[in-house]
Amino acid sequence: MALLLKLRAVMATLVVTGSLGLGAAQAADGGLTDFQPCPDSLAIEGGAEPDHKWDLTLSPYTYHWHYSPEHHPVRLVAMDRHLSGGRFCGLALFNNSFGQGSAYAYVGQRWDNLLGNPKLFTKVSVGLLYGYRNEYKNKIPFNNYGIAPAIIPSLGYAFTPTDSAQVFMLGTAGLLFAYGHSF
Repeated sequence: MALLLKLRAVMATLVVTGSLGLGAAQAADGGLTDFQPCPDSLAIEGGAEPDHKWDLTLSPYTYHWHYSPEHHPVRLVAMDRHLSGGRFCGLALFNNSFGQGSAYAYVGQRWDNLLGNPKLFTKVSVGLLYGYRNEYKNKIPFNNYGIAPAIIPSLGYAFTPTDSAQVFMLGTAGLLFAYGHSF
């Protein structure tokens, strides 16, 4: 448990100090809401500006396709920073299905107005997944040195302009159900 807490502290420190280095000038000029940790090259030049700059995602539940007595509850918190053209970057911190502290750093694309419904949207993210270690390292493909590539699609429904429900497809593992809040 102490190792898990130290790992989380180190990851949080790396994320905060790395992000501050990338966006300190914006944060100083415009406050925290203008803080920009994403690379400028990710934005689509001339693309539509996002309605909100940040998304907070919380997940209390994951459904596994196949039951295993080794599975633990998965709890997730993620922050996404939106850019022009529907692009975003983010970081998710979570306990994986085996109770290990894990992280997912990613970039992605969001498409609104899915099937002509203004409340329906879809997203796909691509990034690096860390945290499946020891006897669980082979539970995700391409997990070299504890880090694996991941592609995660999702489908969402916006109940209000700032609140949504989302379902993330976790490959052959299952579905992650989440609440999102934009600000």
